[in-house]
Amino acid sequence: MNDISRVYDVVVLGAGPAGENVADRTSAAGLTSVIVENELLGGECSFWACEPSKALLRPVVARADARRVPGLRRAVEGPLDVPAVFAQRDKMAVYWKDDDQVDWLKSVSVDLVRGHGRLDGPRQVVVETGNGETVRLTARHAVCVATGTVTAFPDLQGLEAIRPWTNRDATSARHVPDRLAVVGGGVVAVEMATAYQALGSRVTMLVRGNKGLLNRMEPFAGEMVTDALREAGAELRFGTSVTGVVRENGPESPVRITLDDGNSLVADEILFATGRAPHTADIGLETVGLTPGSWLHVDESFLVTDVPDGWLYAVGDVNHRALMTHQGKYQARIAGAVIGARAKGEPLDDGRWGAHAPTADGAAVPQVVFSDPEVTTVGLTTQEAQRTGRRVDVVDYDIGHVAGAAQYADGYRGTARVLIDADHKNVVGVTFVGPGTPELLYSATVAITGEMPVDRLWHAVPAFPTISEVWLRILETYRDRTGKDA
Repeated sequence: MNDISRVYDVVVLGAGPAGENVADRTSAAGLTSVIVENELLGGECSFWACEPSKALLRPVVARADARRVPGLRRAVEGPLDVPAVFAQRDKMAVYWKDDDQVDWLKSVSVDLVRGHGRLDGPRQVVVETGNGETVRLTARHAVCVATGTVTAFPDLQGLEAIRPWTNRDATSARHVPDRLAVVGGGVVAVEMATAYQALGSRVTMLVRGNKGLLNRMEPFAGEMVTDALREAGAELRFGTSVTGVVRENGPESPVRITLDDGNSLVADEILFATGRAPHTADIGLETVGLTPGSWLHVDESFLVTDVPDGWLYAVGDVNHRALMTHQGKYQARIAGAVIGARAKGEPLDDGRWGAHAPTADGAAVPQVVFSDPEVTTVGLTTQEAQRTGRRVDVVDYDIGHVAGAAQYADGYRGTARVLIDADHKNVVGVTFVGPGTPELLYSATVAITGEMPVDRLWHAVPAFPTISEVWLRILETYRDRTGKDA
């Protein structure tokens, strides 16, 4: 066994999108940077989440859209071509190879060490490589943890023995099960239920609570998705918990699922989409006074607050601020700039919307659920405004009344909700549910991050006839209610 020691300005644990962006930004700031990864560069999003899942969902949503267009309905009456869908999924996951990511790291002058990295005291990371070497990395300025999350399983006896599906299994599957049970009611559960119902599975969703699907969003979003899934043939059971699972006739046999009401059902596969847990159980947290398996709490500069001397940072899902790829990349860009500025002794621009301030984490987190109908949201929901005491005017509008929506789909069904700050008269929250609404998300995000007054939005003219004209209808509704334009 060979022991190797190297010194860098910055050491990054985890080469998902967040880790890659930290390393890129610190390298761009003139610091020497190295990234440590035990799996594929590009992480969960590239290979087992965002990219493959959207490849599975794209034909589902496209077919649904086509069925709503006169002249196209008969052309899309048949089933989806499952082998072709899976082939496109494989292509979008780059066939689970990370050669392009390795080349990109080289192009931005970031070194790579493949292996399992663990903290080993302040500014120290020890990596066990696959060829038996041990590499000790010392960071002059910062170590950044970007290890992401893993599936959080419920405490069920015998769960491991039945080999349940996680998001990784669902997005990389080679077959479509005849019967699929989906446990959970969040984004992963909804998207995979949507995909597999359309691909030919008989889907049963088991949702523990009674608040419906997507319960962190506006209630009408989950209600509209629920209706659509049921129309597609899926069965949804709310207020239902799984109390037992077993494959009674061997590892390849169906799963018998026992429920808390005493009933049971049988499925060929069971997908647990019951939340995420921090991927920190085996990265040496105990060597710096932290608890293995815990979330890493950070301040507004992404320094881990429970570690002294200001050297340990955490970005992406692992800090539990906003568990989405694009938000992790946003955090990483800011953290990389912060590390670079501190290394040079420069002051931080950390005021609201400053270059070193993650203001969007609290004010403007965008998200799309690629279901049918699609759900698009950014900023506050009504529930969040009430919880925080924020005074808002809630403006709802039926998107189907917009000319562009009628052009997009015959019988278009969609709902828009915009929250306007009652004191400052600017948009602070947007939810759109309906076909084609993801393309409205960036305009909503810009309106919120720009803190644009309503009277200025009147001058942002939407093209006719597009769905974006919903913005004008919302402003008119707000004007008619308040008797003024601002």
